[in-house]
Amino acid sequence: MIRNHREAFSLVTAIFLIVLMASIAIYVMSLSGKIVKETTTQYKKEQAMLLAKSYTELAIMTVTANDRNGTNPCITNINANVGPSNPETSGEGYRVRTRISYIGADSDIGSCSGTRQLDNPSVGNNELNIIVDVYVEYKDIIQGDISASPWITYHRRTLQKI
Repeated sequence: MIRNHREAFSLVTAIFLIVLMASIAIYVMSLSGKIVKETTTQYKKEQAMLLAKSYTELAIMTVTANDRNGTNPCITNINANVGPSNPETSGEGYRVRTRISYIGADSDIGSCSGTRQLDNPSVGNNELNIIVDVYVEYKDIIQGDISASPWITYHRRTLQKI
């Protein structure tokens, strides 16, 4: 009779340990899923920040290389898709939109006077300045339906003397 109680106790202990180990395994899997999501989100945001910085520098170099007093068109937009050709459906890659506005007197702006500009600044110097707005958009690839998920936008604004 005593032997049957020991076997029953061993069986109950074994079932308890199996349930405990299964609970711990479920917790570990849940935690690892959250860590993967956070890491992916952080990676996408860091990439967007680096792309915004790069496109800001590209816009500044493009404006300085452009002859505003000649017949060249004024640089106001720089648009690109970085990564796969269609980030709307694949969820991978980035959509970058760069808007350039000019601040300065009409004589400094030259052929850009008909574009987005702030004319006749109140400060004493007549130097040309630009405002560069860079919008980097990407989608959350963790979501199920990528084409229906909203764009996540990172915005960077820079004021630069030319």
